[in-house]
Amino acid sequence: MLRFAISRLVSLGLSLIVASLVIFAVIEGVPGDPAAFMLGLNADPAAVAALREELGLGGSLPARYLDWIGGMLRGDFGISYTYRVPVADLVAARLWVSLPLAAYALALSTAIAFPVGLIAAARRGTAVDAGIMGATQLGIAVPNFWFAMLLVLVFAIQLRLFSAGGFPGWDEGIWINVKALTLPAVALALPQASILARVMRSSVLETLGQDYIRTARAKGLTRRQAVFRHALRNAMIPVLTIIGLQFSFLLAGAIIIENVFFLPGLGRLIFQGITQRDLVVVESVVMLLVFAVITVNFLVDLAYAAVDPRLRRRR
Repeated sequence: MLRFAISRLVSLGLSLIVASLVIFAVIEGVPGDPAAFMLGLNADPAAVAALREELGLGGSLPARYLDWIGGMLRGDFGISYTYRVPVADLVAARLWVSLPLAAYALALSTAIAFPVGLIAAARRGTAVDAGIMGATQLGIAVPNFWFAMLLVLVFAIQLRLFSAGGFPGWDEGIWINVKALTLPAVALALPQASILARVMRSSVLETLGQDYIRTARAKGLTRRQAVFRHALRNAMIPVLTIIGLQFSFLLAGAIIIENVFFLPGLGRLIFQGITQRDLVVVESVVMLLVFAVITVNFLVDLAYAAVDPRLRRRR
């Protein structure tokens, strides 16, 4: 297990290095001068040059890359062109919105998908299975922003059970913030739960067709016992992959939902940074999200090894 974890850590480090090079090259290759954009079309060239120097845009690309990476390792993500505050402060403030939202949505999608996928697999070929597969197909097809607006119309405007948007802040209390994140989390969880339920059903059905399951049934185990004692653990391997990818998507891909509900999260920060050409914010936040995605995949690999002992023994 230790050798497996070390090999995955080495892979994680190499992936981060490659990702940082790609992100820096893409961001720096964007045409246009951020300093000239900030000062306007009719800005004085001397003022533009002074601002470039202040923002650290005058050095060579390798030196700027090393400064950027070294700063991130120290927790210094630079100064935002637009807000004139440290990017780390912007990220910290918005991470406490995006991270709970992603965790909330993932918990909802997992809580829905696991029993639904197991029921569909256990009732294969019945009307229950057909109804569940139809519902999951609808959940995948419905755009989450449209579903979010329906949630606002029903639960915020008509029933007045939840707020239509905004985030009070954690200093206002946990319950009021959980209520503020409930509708966005449900809107994000619907398509993810549909995907995860279909994967869960397919994985369980594939596992139930294996020889060792037939042997277990021949020894007298009921179908329920065979599923929960033998099939479920092996069926979890592809499901863990989807869960890891879903958390990464929910953390980084909630831009539209955050704008629908006026949530000050990381997705909205990236959107604002792109529209304002705040390259320091964009490259730092994207690198942080890439680190989160790679770290989640690393944890999923460790979960693989915990579920399947064959991976721990493989060289």
